[in-house]
Amino acid sequence: MAHTLTADDLRSKFIEFFVSKGHVQIPCASLIPENDPTVLFTTAGMHPLVPYIMGAEHPAGTRLVDYQKCIRTGDIDSVGDPHHLTFFEMLGNWSLGDYFKKESIGFSFEFLTKVLDIDVARLSVTVFVGDADVPRDEESAATWKLLGIPEERIYYLPREDNWWGPAGETGPCGPDSEIFFDTRRQTNNPDSRPGSSDGRYFEIWNNVFMGYKKEADGSYGEMTRKCVDTGMGIERTIAVLQGKQSVYDTEVFQPVIHAIEGLSGKTYGENEQDDISIRIIADHIRTSVFILGDQKGVAPSNVGQGYILRRLIRRAVRHGRKLGIEGKFLSGLASPVFELYGKPYPEIIENKKFVIAELDAEEEKFSETLAKGEKEFEKVRLGMEKGNSRQISGRVAFRLYDTYGFPIELTTELATEHGMTVDTEGFAEAFKKHQEISRAGAEQQFKGGLADHSELTTALHTATHLLHQALRTVLGTHVGQKGSNITVERLRFDFTHPEPMTKEQIQQVEDIVNEQIKRNLTVTKKTETLEEAQKEGAIAFFESKYGELVTVYSIGNFSKEVCGGPHVTHTGDMGHFHILKEQSSSAGVRRIKAVLEK
Repeated sequence: MAHTLTADDLRSKFIEFFVSKGHVQIPCASLIPENDPTVLFTTAGMHPLVPYIMGAEHPAGTRLVDYQKCIRTGDIDSVGDPHHLTFFEMLGNWSLGDYFKKESIGFSFEFLTKVLDIDVARLSVTVFVGDADVPRDEESAATWKLLGIPEERIYYLPREDNWWGPAGETGPCGPDSEIFFDTRRQTNNPDSRPGSSDGRYFEIWNNVFMGYKKEADGSYGEMTRKCVDTGMGIERTIAVLQGKQSVYDTEVFQPVIHAIEGLSGKTYGENEQDDISIRIIADHIRTSVFILGDQKGVAPSNVGQGYILRRLIRRAVRHGRKLGIEGKFLSGLASPVFELYGKPYPEIIENKKFVIAELDAEEEKFSETLAKGEKEFEKVRLGMEKGNSRQISGRVAFRLYDTYGFPIELTTELATEHGMTVDTEGFAEAFKKHQEISRAGAEQQFKGGLADHSELTTALHTATHLLHQALRTVLGTHVGQKGSNITVERLRFDFTHPEPMTKEQIQQVEDIVNEQIKRNLTVTKKTETLEEAQKEGAIAFFESKYGELVTVYSIGNFSKEVCGGPHVTHTGDMGHFHILKEQSSSAGVRRIKAVLEK
């Protein structure tokens, strides 16, 4: 019998269970990583906790639990099938040097079988088989057996299936133990097992045991401070427990899908091509609302997170047109997203006006873009007629898509109207090449490490605190951080200010920062409540997302700010601070790019 468990049920039950086991609930972090330049968005539940897994002390303690909003963009073009999503929620519980395998597995088993009342007979698990570097994970297997999982449902799998990390070339890593739910769906695979792709076994939870550290020489040493990181995806878990074939059949998508049906006159489930468009719109509007409504809200643009947001919005609009929806419609579809997620994620309600305004503005801009694309198509068509050519090459079709946002379907439709064809195979080849380049870039970004604590990036992070305070000194206390991004080359800092800075103001800020560096100020760290920190004058601009206890970094008597690190211990060796550029980021937000020169 299928569960009636909803996303809200699962989220609350998970938190309540782990709080009862001595875990402290920590707030959901922003979708925009605070100290990680290697990815555009928070990609996993563990992402915001990497500094603490790496060894930093968390102000809330060693047992933590949370739910985390996440975005993965590598497969945007795969969204439209019944399974892929860009935005998703992750549940996680964490041990930072506290309990390890036995307790973690016990907690998971108790939650699944006692709280969620899942039949033990429908659970199977996988553990690491071992290799030349790290031995077979007998401890996890033995623990599962003691809990009642028979040996025939314990599968030993290799590193590509049951190993996590490290995030970079070196660092914490370890085997994992994945828990699978048997859907009992009929397959044609006689060797069906957890980890196979036939759809019968669904991974419901993953427990990662970071007990090793990979060294620069490739060897693995056991860590004295061992950590546990677990993850359970809300959307896919409720889908399988409700007996649904797709995440889009659950209550987190159905209200949006019903709204799309009302606008388009189409019925979900009747036509596969229409269903693809409906799923794309439903996914992309949900993700767009969360990006726009984030505590570090991003506006559509041509770079970074803003580019991804623009791509999602425009793809949703294109598919709306395919369904016959005319005029602005996305902001209307945002309403059920606000209703569904306003309670667990109040920031989207707080930023509702901004979300609606940006969705409307981007739809209007894209209507103009489509018009430009149609004009460009006309130029292509006339040029081809002069040359007596009747086929639009794949390269040209892809240029219309990539540069003008012109969907291949529309290019093909217009070509047909003029008695022409399109080299769709050539387009597919160009598109595939584009995807490979994009994914390679994303993998390389991620490969850089989730926690770059190198000397230079640590110094640049400290410099953002000095810069923040200097801006408030020169421009006024209305200045507040809206976001930051640090690479080994430079820092980027976004802040609230209504107009461009003058050359004199830029120079004044630069001089103030360099003065503090020359003073060789001591950087100190303190853990206290947010209320205590604010009474002491600490800057805290994302206070709705801090936990009960926060970490406050003070730089001499100049700067005091709530932050997660990393920082230098003294400012004297940071180098000379130089502002490269001051420019607009979005309405009412300015951006500074700066470097430290040795």
